[in-house]
Amino acid sequence: MSGETGALAAAKPKAQDHHRWCLLQAFRGGVRRRARHATTALATIAGFLATACTALPSLPFAEAATEPSPDGAAEHIGEQGESVGAAAWWKSFDDPDLDRVVALVLEANFDIATAVARVEQARAKARVAVAARLPMVQAAFGASEFDAPTNVGFGAQLQELGGDAFALFDVPLPDRLDQATYSAGLDFAYEIDFWGRDTSAARAAHSERLASEADLRAARMGVVAETVATYLEIVDLGRQHGYAKETVRILGEWAVLAEDRYERGVGDVRDVYAIRRNLRDAEAALPGITARRTDAQGRLQVLAGGSDAELVADLSESMPSPALTDSPVVISAETLAQRPDVAAARQRLAAAGFALDARRAALLPSLSLSGSIGLQSSQTDVWFDPDQWFRNLSSNLLAPVFQGGRLRGNVALAKANLREATSTYGKAVATATAEVGAALAALESSRERASLLASRAGEADAEKVLQERRYAAGIADYRTVLGAAQLEVAALAALAAGERELAYARLALHRAVGGAW
Repeated sequence: MSGETGALAAAKPKAQDHHRWCLLQAFRGGVRRRARHATTALATIAGFLATACTALPSLPFAEAATEPSPDGAAEHIGEQGESVGAAAWWKSFDDPDLDRVVALVLEANFDIATAVARVEQARAKARVAVAARLPMVQAAFGASEFDAPTNVGFGAQLQELGGDAFALFDVPLPDRLDQATYSAGLDFAYEIDFWGRDTSAARAAHSERLASEADLRAARMGVVAETVATYLEIVDLGRQHGYAKETVRILGEWAVLAEDRYERGVGDVRDVYAIRRNLRDAEAALPGITARRTDAQGRLQVLAGGSDAELVADLSESMPSPALTDSPVVISAETLAQRPDVAAARQRLAAAGFALDARRAALLPSLSLSGSIGLQSSQTDVWFDPDQWFRNLSSNLLAPVFQGGRLRGNVALAKANLREATSTYGKAVATATAEVGAALAALESSRERASLLASRAGEADAEKVLQERRYAAGIADYRTVLGAAQLEVAALAALAAGERELAYARLALHRAVGGAW
């Protein structure tokens, strides 16, 4: 038997996959980086991937395919393999309105419902694959009747023996022969899984099932992340609309003041035109903000399965303040492994290895057993007589001789699938590593920017208070007060944008690590 036909040969990656397995080893060691040194850490990881690996590890098929996955209700499928913290990571934003919206989306989203159906399909396929390893037993009930003249067929053969032979024993040969037979029993068939073909196929199906459950978690993660992002957009647009209206009010007062000064001959008409232009620009921004907010509300309703307007009614106008004190400095391999796409790629890699084992085992001989046992009688009144029992048993040993290269073609296909799964897994790990590094760096920069904008807003508020006091004391004009108020609104709008970007950066980190950390 050639090495290609060894049924129990371990699936090993080829030399050209060396760099991919180096990547997987690096992933096992964890992703360690600090937010302030994201670029340096990623460069270190890249150098390690290029030089550190000198041996090919074994494929993690057995341990991946034997992970327990308890059955449960369809709505809880996506939570398997996730901790409570990872499953409800959005609660770190500490916003009851957001929690309410996410709960509605998880209950009614169409993409999640589709992913749940795919998990149920994978579970059914896994049950079918497991059933192939077990004996097949089925009940059999039969009734047959034979009735023919004695001058044809079997009766004619009796006549050829000679009628005298029957007359000698005083047994007359009838004109017709008839007989009824009734049977009841059990038939069974079983193929001995000597080479592990059915076992490998069952493990492959189980790994595919786990991969589909990871896909469901990925769907939930994507839907929830999009929901949070849309919610943040709606809240931010609401705040932008409020700041824009305040800007319109201030510019309106400023325009009235400029016109009054011009009419009294102490102002310049160019100031009037400039303020009016600014006022019209501010007024023109309001419909666009309203339209974008309406569009975001519509997208949120689609995420919630077409829920009515009550979904977005009475939403808070304050931007959620994500907890920043628990922001990670180091991301471990265990945390990164909770990413659904990494888990799905790992399970599909395991499934591809088991499928290759099954294809190789198909090249070897197969031994099957079949038989039946039961009761048989020509008279109904003795059906259950123990003396009427019967049994038969047969065995078959089949070995493939010529099938036009179909079996070896299946092996070649399985090998190609394994190489594809290896590349996909390596890419998933590399992508996860890069995204976590980028998300940590973005979170740090967003935090610094928000802090600077908060200081700027505080200074603008102090300037406004000062100018109001000067105006009340009669040592400053009202134009100065309006200018300070406009600068404060602009600073608050910039701070709102900074807080929005900080919330988005926090959301991006949650997506990068696959939940909480």
